[in-house]
Formats: sequence, C-alpha cells, structure tokens
Amino acid sequence: MAASVPPLNRSGPLSGVRVLDLSAYIAGPYGCTLLADQGADVVKVEPPSGDNLRNYPSTLQAESRAFIGVNRSKRGIVLDLKQPADLARLLRLVRESDVLVHNFRPGVPRRLGIAHEQLEPLNPRLIYCAVTGYGDSGPMKDKAGYDQVLQTLTGMCALQGKRGGPPEILYGSVVDYYAAALVASGVAAALFERERSGRGQTVGVSLLRSALTMQSARLIWAGGEPLDIGRDMRSGGVTGIHPAREGHLYLSANTPRFWAALCRLTGLDDLAGDPRYDSVKKRAVHAAEVVPRLHAALASRTALEWEALFGDEVPCAAARKVEDMFDHPQVLAEGIVGDFDHAVIGPYRGVRQSIVFGRTPGPEPFAAPALGQHDSELAGPAGDA
Repeated sequence: MAASVPPLNRSGPLSGVRVLDLSAYIAGPYGCTLLADQGADVVKVEPPSGDNLRNYPSTLQAESRAFIGVNRSKRGIVLDLKQPADLARLLRLVRESDVLVHNFRPGVPRRLGIAHEQLEPLNPRLIYCAVTGYGDSGPMKDKAGYDQVLQTLTGMCALQGKRGGPPEILYGSVVDYYAAALVASGVAAALFERERSGRGQTVGVSLLRSALTMQSARLIWAGGEPLDIGRDMRSGGVTGIHPAREGHLYLSANTPRFWAALCRLTGLDDLAGDPRYDSVKKRAVHAAEVVPRLHAALASRTALEWEALFGDEVPCAAARKVEDMFDHPQVLAEGIVGDFDHAVIGPYRGVRQSIVFGRTPGPEPFAAPALGQHDSELAGPAGDA
C-alpha cells in the first residue's frame, strides 16, 4: 500500500479528524465546511468534471462564486471512481480517514464500490454520512432532490406566499443550508459516540427531513382537530417590513414593552393605551386601522434613521443588500468576514468561520480548492486498496 497521506496540521475541537467529502452542490459540501471550521482536515473529492456547483451562473469569470463560498478550508483532488486505479486511491484514503460524506442517490454507492457495507471492513471506525433527497427507503428514494423541489413539496412555498396568492420560493437555499447544519451536528455526534464504543456508524440526512424539521412548529396535528387548519404563524399587522421615507424597515413589536416603545418613538402614544390594540392578536385583527397610521409616521424619516432612533428599544432592521455586510460594523467586530487568496481568482473576502470556540478556536480558514489543486499532495500512486 502507498505511504500514508499526511494530515493537514489544524487546530480546533475536531483537530486530527479527517473527512472525505464526496458530495456536491450545497448540503453535503457546506456540512463538511462546518466540520473544517472546527478543525477537521477535509479532502474534497471531485470527479473529472468537478462538483456541478462549479458550473452554476457566476459573475466571476474564472470560478463559481457559489462553489468558493460553500467549500472553504478544504484540500481538493480529482478521482474518477469508475476507474479501478482511482477507486484504489480513494479506498486508501478511506483506510486513513474518520468520516466520509456523499450525496449520491441510494443505489449509486454500491455500484461505485463505496457503499457502507463495502467500506466498513476497510475501516470499522468510519463515520459514513449519506445526504439524500428523500431518504433511503420509500417510493421516492431514487428521485433527485433539490432545495426548491423540497420547499415546494413540503408546503414551505405555499406558506411563504401572500395570503390568497400563489406559492413563492424562499431564496437562499435554506433547506440545503439547514441540512448542512444537520450533517455537521450528526457527524460530530457520531464521532463523540465512537470515542465510547470504538465503532463507526452511518449518519443519514435528507432534504426531506431538513425541510420538515424546519417546520416542526407548524407540523403539529392534535388529536380531535381537523387536518385542514391555519398553520401560518405570522403575527401580521405591525410585525413585518414597512416603507419609510427612504428604504424599508422590518419591525417586531410583539411584546408589551416593544409595542409601547414603538408607539412612543413614532408619536403614536394614543395607540399604546388603546385596549383594542393591547395584544399581538388584536393588532393583527385591527391591522387596517393601525398600519396606515404607522406608515404615515414612518414616512417622516429614512429606514436607517429609524433604525438608529429605535436602537435597542424596538427590534428592527433597515433592509440592506447582502454586499452591505462586508463592512457592517457588527460583522467586522465579530470577525465573520475575512480575507482569502484563491488559486484562480486571487484575493477575495468572504465568510471565514461560522462557530466561535473559546478554548479551541479552530484553524485559520483558507480558500476553496481549484479543481484538482491538491492531486499530487493527496492522491498518490494507486497501490493496493
């Protein structure tokens, strides 16, 4: 067998853990990035054509903005698992690794020779995480699952739409990113359990589970109540986005304290003492009376001016573009955005870390790999599996 591949020297609570990331798109890859943030040595394994996320539309000419944003702090190699020599290289890495993550459909891993039961004899301590669209069983298990497909299937789009209007997509790949968090937490839990038992296990994460877990507060059907009932938890009325003299402002004034402060600071003191409006439910019922007066008051200042005036007395935010976050003082104070140097696009700024640890702060993040960037460092000769 070829010589062992040296691990990346990293710090953090998962220091010493090696993760093989065979997944594509967002859910699996970003889950592995979250593990890298915690110190794991993550090796991104791509086919010769690359992760399909590299091909998504991007205003960057040489690389995909999506791929770079989702795959920080990984080394990258190219392996064609349909070729015996490349499969042998992967199996060598499996022997030396702690975690393998993929998002193949349920029948594909066995055909490639990398199903859990095929890898377990090589490494009984391996944590094997499969990210699927719909799970490993049931009539839809072999269907391709994508974020917005699952949003639409599970009722998220119907509830996102305006009352009486058509369904609307929630942009931002929310199901994928939540699934990524489940990948990271599930793998970390399995690694913790392995310290007790000495044995690996499978970890299953599906976009279906992710989409429904996100709606656990809605997905309640009490005995004796009809199935078709209102599950929309939006408080309506005052809570929401409102126009100002310039720009828009989100307001949340659900508690008596915040409602009183909102009325005082907008000059609507008479509303604060009116028993018709003294609860969230009542204000929602009487929105046609309250909201026009609120809008008239908000028209006296810009959204940013109201944000400054409300301070910490009224939960609010002026609507901004995402690019405003690069230099937002709170983002800078928290060190969320940092500087990177990419092998193809050069210097850039992006999210640097998602979790803050006190004693084991984790490694300094680095840019996502170019396709096959670390082949010579990691793949090595075929050798014996």
